[in-house]
Amino acid sequence: MIIVRPIKSSDYPALMKIAEDSGHGFTSLPQNEDLLKRKIARSEQSFSKSVSHPEDEGYLFVMEDLATGEVVGTSAIEAAVGLDDAFYHYHLSKVIHSSRELNVYKAVDILTLCNDYTGATELCTLYLQDHYRQGGNGKLLSKMRFMFMNAHAERFASKVLAEMRGVSDENGESPFWQWLEEHFFSMDFPTADYLTGIGQKVFIAELMPKYPIYVNLLSKDAQAVIGQVHDKTRPAIELLKSEGFTFNGYVDIFDAGPTVEADISNIKTIRDCQNRTVVIGDMAQGSEASFMLSNHKLVDFRALLSTMTLDANSETVTLSAELANALHVSEGDVITIAPL
Repeated sequence: MIIVRPIKSSDYPALMKIAEDSGHGFTSLPQNEDLLKRKIARSEQSFSKSVSHPEDEGYLFVMEDLATGEVVGTSAIEAAVGLDDAFYHYHLSKVIHSSRELNVYKAVDILTLCNDYTGATELCTLYLQDHYRQGGNGKLLSKMRFMFMNAHAERFASKVLAEMRGVSDENGESPFWQWLEEHFFSMDFPTADYLTGIGQKVFIAELMPKYPIYVNLLSKDAQAVIGQVHDKTRPAIELLKSEGFTFNGYVDIFDAGPTVEADISNIKTIRDCQNRTVVIGDMAQGSEASFMLSNHKLVDFRALLSTMTLDANSETVTLSAELANALHVSEGDVITIAPL
């Protein structure tokens, strides 16, 4: 059985392996022992903390195969970005150059450095090992975050965003960054990406161009990747689009990958969540469908995927003893259910 749960300190070796496997451009998991251990400790503190409104909490989850004990994936939520460290984006917009006298009218795309997402909740750090990308595992690892947010709404902002990994090659080279490097920086993309991941962001403010960048002055290769995602990220952005996330012109400052956003109340899984009281017994057979199930706990949070039949007119759900045990719930507890 596959479950998703909060990370714990003993998961460090598995998290480092995920950081190594994820490759360049995965900013939130740099290959740094001290940083990863601090991320785990911060997550453990966040899950155990009493919260009335979102602050600098970070919730890091792992997917575990209970049959083997192997940790095979991770995903995370940042409660409110940019409160301590500036959270940068480029915003893609237009300016008009016109002259009636010369009969010239031209719309030009520009990129403007901004901090517009300060205080928003961020979905991040989503990665699943290749051999587990089947049977709905990827969807569960991503979507269960919405169930956690629904159960603990006071911990999250009304606006939710996700930065999508932009285009880079197998060596970690980004066409967009290559242009910035040539004109403003003297470091390659993997180095800049790594420094950001370990929290050293001062160089961004010091070296980034202070004025809007005219897109038509960029190299053709750089222009072509603005707002485009890495091939490995395509399934993730399609999933978020199906949940109601939209692209509103914000792109990453390093690889120009798109940032998508949604109002938390408009996210499909959150709207579809149902609370049911647990009854333990033999599960009904019939026209079965796949559902995500999660408990309402914090440190002991669990989520999993199960095929089952639901009675639309009932306020209860019958779980097998095995499912109840995996979810860490007892008869009479309330769980959340949402269709996969």
